[in-house]
Amino acid sequence: MFFFVQPPGARAAHPALVVHPLTISPTNPHPFVCLARDAIALYVEAGQVITPLESCYEQFEILRGQSGVFVTLRKSEELRGCMGTLEPACANMALEIIENAISAAFRDPRFFPVNMEEVEDLSISIDVVKPLEQVLCMADLNPSCYGVVVRQGMRRGLLLPGITEITSVEAQVAIAREKGGIGEDEDIELFRFEVDRYH
Repeated sequence: MFFFVQPPGARAAHPALVVHPLTISPTNPHPFVCLARDAIALYVEAGQVITPLESCYEQFEILRGQSGVFVTLRKSEELRGCMGTLEPACANMALEIIENAISAAFRDPRFFPVNMEEVEDLSISIDVVKPLEQVLCMADLNPSCYGVVVRQGMRRGLLLPGITEITSVEAQVAIAREKGGIGEDEDIELFRFEVDRYH
């Protein structure tokens, strides 16, 4: 059982393009992370998008459903890209992981696109987003457990949970405000969310 079918004409010369068995091991990355890495590798190598095999969905039924997904890339413990969706934008979660992995590697405006030499050195995490909950006060937030969304009208800023550098609710909300272009004195609606994180 393998994750994807390589499109016709795609080269498999790079080690990252070798398909991964759908197995979970304490010493290996989670298969969802392997899927993201393979999506990045094939896109940088051939400009093509991988297609999951049916066996992928048979082993992980969760991939048939829809969910928002964030893909975070780090290199030498430094952020290298992060893109995602709060609400699903693809037909299923496998495609959501693939699309957001490619976006994190090549479409994050804060960074240059990932090159082939970097692919094997990337540390990748996958966050599957749980439903938003509106909260009435900052006391209901906790940056180690919950991500946060701040909203003011049509503007919205988001921060994922469990970011090492974010140690207080005040810092989490301030950064989310900044990301959404929301002033520190503007009234906001607050939402929190949990994620299932895969490494």
